[in-house]
Amino acid sequence: MFFVYIMASRRNGTIYIGQTAELSLRVEQHKSGDLEGFAKDYCCHHLVWFEVHETRESAFKRERQMKNWDRSWKIRRIEDLNPEWRDLYVGLMLDDLSDPKRQFPSDKHLRLGRPPQ
Repeated sequence: MFFVYIMASRRNGTIYIGQTAELSLRVEQHKSGDLEGFAKDYCCHHLVWFEVHETRESAFKRERQMKNWDRSWKIRRIEDLNPEWRDLYVGLMLDDLSDPKRQFPSDKHLRLGRPPQ
């Protein structure tokens, strides 16, 4: 499995989008400051959103797509599934990431170039 994820500094704060094959390890690296770069510089230590992909290519494509979205679309994506901006890392190890219920709402409106309703 591969993942696209969003880390945030706080609610409505700075956000970082990334992709990885090892979500729990990558989040631990962000939280500990082991990874140099944007997320560390802007204190993006809270996992607020993620989705599962079957291939690395699919996750990479999605990450690039989301990085080009307007900020309001990214915020909407987070708030559709995590309105309190809870740190999802807390329950990550207990979550069954292969559960089909992990599917996210359609983003058809984003592909059409319109912001979420």
